[in-house]
Amino acid sequence: MADTLRLFVALELPQAAREALAAFRDRADPAVWRPVADEALHITLAFLGHRPGADVDVVGAVLSRVVRAPVPLALGPGLLLPPRRARVLCAEVRDETGALGSLQAQVSAGLADAGVYEPEIRPFRAHATVARLRPRARSPRSLDDAPAPVAFQGGPLTLLRSRLRRGGAAYEPLVQVALGS
Repeated sequence: MADTLRLFVALELPQAAREALAAFRDRADPAVWRPVADEALHITLAFLGHRPGADVDVVGAVLSRVVRAPVPLALGPGLLLPPRRARVLCAEVRDETGALGSLQAQVSAGLADAGVYEPEIRPFRAHATVARLRPRARSPRSLDDAPAPVAFQGGPLTLLRSRLRRGGAAYEPLVQVALGS
């Protein structure tokens, strides 16, 4: 796998949303949850996995063709995912206009048509992961906390390279596409 890159497409978050997510994350029990770094907070639209380096240009071309409409969003309640045996602490992202769902569907279909992505079977659920379950920790069964309900415009749309490290993944932006304002 030395000549492959671990890739995913994400919608970046503005500072106000990151701050609200970080405050939510920081209230979580550190014995249970390993925090995601502030700069790594985002909304994943498509996880491509390990791909050849040449696919970066293919993905960039797909992203350049998506409709670049504004993506008005808001942070919603806290979530434990998956619901039965949670491994991640998240915040729901509210998409009242459907703009995010439309963007994710365009990205998914475009990447699949280009042969670089196998769409997930389960429906897209907009969320931002703020922490991951620590090894040997027990996830709580319920959650009574939520981030501040910050409203924001999502973007840019970014192809990120993920490098797995002991303290958590480090992300490197490879392609960015601005969205409407």
